Amino acid sequence: MPWKQSSKLREWRSSGRMCTGSGRSWRAAAALLCLGLFVAVCLPPVRADAVERSRRGDLKRVLILHSFGREFRPWSEYARDIKTELERQSPWPLDIQEHALLTARFNNPGPETPFVEYLHSLYQGALPDIVLSIGAPAARFAQKYRAQLFPGTPLILAAVEHRLVNRADIGDNDVIVAIRNDFLIAFEHILQLLPDTKSVAVVIGASPLEKFWLEEVKRELKPLDARVELVWYSDLSFEDILKRAAKLPAHTAIFWGLMSIDAAGIVHESDIALRSLHAVANAPIFSYAEPFFGDSTVGGPMQLITETSSRTVSAAIGILGGATPGSINYEPIGFAAPRYDWRELQRWGISESRLPPGSAILFREPNIWQRYRWQMLMIAAVFLVQAGLISGLLHERRRRRFVEVESRQRLAELAHANRYSAVGELTTSIAHELNQPLGSILTNAETAELMLRANSPDISEVRQILADIRRDDQRASEVIRRLRSVLKKTPFEVKEIELNDTVREAIGLVKAVADGRRIALIYTPVLVDLDVKGDPVQLQQVILNLIMNAMDAVSDANADKREVSVSTVRAGNHAEIRITDTGPGIAATDLAKVFDPFFTTKPQGMGMGLAIVKTIIEAHQGDIAAANHAAGGALFTIRLPIAR
Repeated sequence: MPWKQSSKLREWRSSGRMCTGSGRSWRAAAALLCLGLFVAVCLPPVRADAVERSRRGDLKRVLILHSFGREFRPWSEYARDIKTELERQSPWPLDIQEHALLTARFNNPGPETPFVEYLHSLYQGALPDIVLSIGAPAARFAQKYRAQLFPGTPLILAAVEHRLVNRADIGDNDVIVAIRNDFLIAFEHILQLLPDTKSVAVVIGASPLEKFWLEEVKRELKPLDARVELVWYSDLSFEDILKRAAKLPAHTAIFWGLMSIDAAGIVHESDIALRSLHAVANAPIFSYAEPFFGDSTVGGPMQLITETSSRTVSAAIGILGGATPGSINYEPIGFAAPRYDWRELQRWGISESRLPPGSAILFREPNIWQRYRWQMLMIAAVFLVQAGLISGLLHERRRRRFVEVESRQRLAELAHANRYSAVGELTTSIAHELNQPLGSILTNAETAELMLRANSPDISEVRQILADIRRDDQRASEVIRRLRSVLKKTPFEVKEIELNDTVREAIGLVKAVADGRRIALIYTPVLVDLDVKGDPVQLQQVILNLIMNAMDAVSDANADKREVSVSTVRAGNHAEIRITDTGPGIAATDLAKVFDPFFTTKPQGMGMGLAIVKTIIEAHQGDIAAANHAAGGALFTIRLPIAR
């Protein structure tokens, strides 16, 4: 159903006459007329289907009353946070309507009757499910006219100072989310930060609400009369306030209360006025309202928006869900722990040592290291790389002389390990797994020897081979430590890795071996990233072991087609590595035993390779299976869980 209008309101609009009285009343009434026209144009009418959904309980209708305007701080910040959280937490669809009581901003408010009639025509026959008032003027208006406008509708008075609550009109259908301002505490914090302060200029406007707070501030600050001089700006125009703030004497501070209308009758948006004051003031500005913090004020103990909005939304959700408003009671919310703006502390030379215990410092600017950390690290890395290259060139000749000695030493160590392979299972496992990186070292050393015999050896390639030898040596050391930890069921290093890259790197280590045996080593990766959690060294060792076994099988088969294939796929929540060969396959009687310790079909085998492979995969929460490929040869499949 569309919004209805009363006959009286239609007559009032058609005649162009709103009320009689003084010129000020006419101006106030005209402002209300503009407000009514603005709301009528901007707010969508309630459709018949919306009313029907409301009756069925599908739609909850919420009315928000603003005190000064929808974009007037500090109340606009409370309203914005309440509305956002209400929409986020509500289990029902919401129809939120908002209206502003602009008369609270005038020195001499005009009659409220036209605005009341407008709201009555707007909501008759379709009352909201709950009414939220933001600030004291909206709370007063809602309490005064609720019987006429919203009889029986629950009312939440939010962001209203407890001294401004009309307790006589509070009923069982009302909830109060009040705040408590303690101006004495706020000023004591100013004097703690600035102990040499001789005077404090107090900025408070001239609206009826601001006049009330002016008297309250004067009353509460009586104990400070002997400590500091209080200068009141309430009888000045804002233009004169700016002029005085620019020429304040030394050891002066400014306390910002509120500025909605100045003594000259000019209306101001508080945040804009505060920024104008901050631009010219030669003294620090303090305030107790969080909406003014972060742009212009130093800080201090203040009212936090989140506490008020949290209580308001909790009460609204409870009431919309069937709770009794009278059962919801809150104590007034006092000041939270002090917060200070680091930028303002620096601007006015206020030492952090003077801040009260438990204070929070926000907006701290990062130092040069924090601001340019990555750039400095990159520059340092470039210098280190350059130093490494220069050092490598200087020592290249000497390193080449020791390549052959080092290679022979590794071979001697491997032979020594093989001679003692019968000492125990642990030594056997380490020696077997060391065979892979040491084999790569030998291959690289032999390749380097061949290249160095050339008339014009490729020094860059030799350097890369030496780097590979060093990398394999490091991996061999890691294999010793990590294989022992796996066999003893001790924790090992786990990190997130990309499996395609890990497999590709392992294949690169044995590519030369495959070429030497005239075996085609084919790698087919899946075209998506396979991120798994695991130890990259151990997983590469598994892949190398299986590939080497596959190449041994192909070599023993003397087949025309000498091929080993490695592929990766994604199967649901798992990544799979499949290794196949064109060898003779695995005997049916041996399939169930291939992963048993000491089981081998090789004359020179120790029977520990596949047992270690299975132990590593199980430690990675995966599994491995062996089968015979349909086209001939063996198929080993490794399954690892995808990292979440």
